[in-house]
Amino acid sequence: MEMEINGTVTDAENIRSQFLQLLHTRRNAQVPLTVEPAKPVVNPLYQEVPPPTYSEEMESCPKANIGNLKELLKEENHYLHTEAGEQGKLPLLILSMEESNQEKRPAVVFLHSTHKCKEWLRPLLEAYASRGYVAIGVDSRYHGERPSSLTTYKDALISSWKNGDTMPFIFDTVWDLIKLADYLTQREDIDPTRIGITGESLGGMHAWFAAFADTRYAVAAPIIGVQGFRWAIDNDKWQARVNSIKAVFEEARVDLGKNEIDKEVVEKVWDRIAPGLASQFDAPNTIPAIAPRPFLIANGAKDARCPIDGLEIPKTRACKAYGETHYSDKFKLIAQPGIWHRMTPLMVKEASDWFDRFLK
Repeated sequence: MEMEINGTVTDAENIRSQFLQLLHTRRNAQVPLTVEPAKPVVNPLYQEVPPPTYSEEMESCPKANIGNLKELLKEENHYLHTEAGEQGKLPLLILSMEESNQEKRPAVVFLHSTHKCKEWLRPLLEAYASRGYVAIGVDSRYHGERPSSLTTYKDALISSWKNGDTMPFIFDTVWDLIKLADYLTQREDIDPTRIGITGESLGGMHAWFAAFADTRYAVAAPIIGVQGFRWAIDNDKWQARVNSIKAVFEEARVDLGKNEIDKEVVEKVWDRIAPGLASQFDAPNTIPAIAPRPFLIANGAKDARCPIDGLEIPKTRACKAYGETHYSDKFKLIAQPGIWHRMTPLMVKEASDWFDRFLK
């Protein structure tokens, strides 16, 4: 994929423009980018029973050896208005070290996995903040402070299939992340050229697509979130991903008069709730478009939701794109042996090292 030749519009710019146009087609009324103060969340909402309590993987994240770290952390809670409507209020949890100097710092945005929330990310936020980053956790669409019940996300996916007026799977949150970049680049404590993004599972998908859509995300490291959607359909490897949000596919199966979920159902659902996800905006096109910005993919070698075989073509194209810009060292794909769909301490460490290498 050519990146830039004699100032002409490139393939990467074209596909990015098409994606941004798609995001605009399902937006509520635009509002001024405003920030309002929020209170810390005392009882976070997890859309799973029983709720999670501890993450050894996130606790393993490298942090500075500061005895009274929690006392030195500055916590901010905000709502960022990204568009009109209930889901247009993006909750933010921001941690940084109290500093006397006014130097601009690097920042990293963190996205949680399905059914979790920004509070779940606190161990990562604290670890990165201890090392001099401004660490930002967000609630993705229909998660955290944004749902009204334990089934809000599931209901939103089904509504999108029925009505085709929202894109709750990945794309609507990417809109929020573009607006978040507007806000972060205006902050006096953040270096606008040193903003990174990462996430786990669904959050990894958000990080992948945000880095593709918005070049202000200078470095990205999605964890167990990158897959080839078209490859999964063509190679009958879609089941594990479908099972992670099965309700919408069951609804579609009934509506389409099918006895079971098959590849036709899967393709129609993706086309409806995330248009282009299994075609022009799939990994083979969007990953090379991130070049030459540093991009790390950390997956498990046995992950059925993100089959590593489905990334062969994206990897080949990405290596070509990064090679053509003479930045081959800025693309890396890790497939940790023996690991299914699970973030590991190794992945957390690799992402941490990646940001320290390219943002510090």
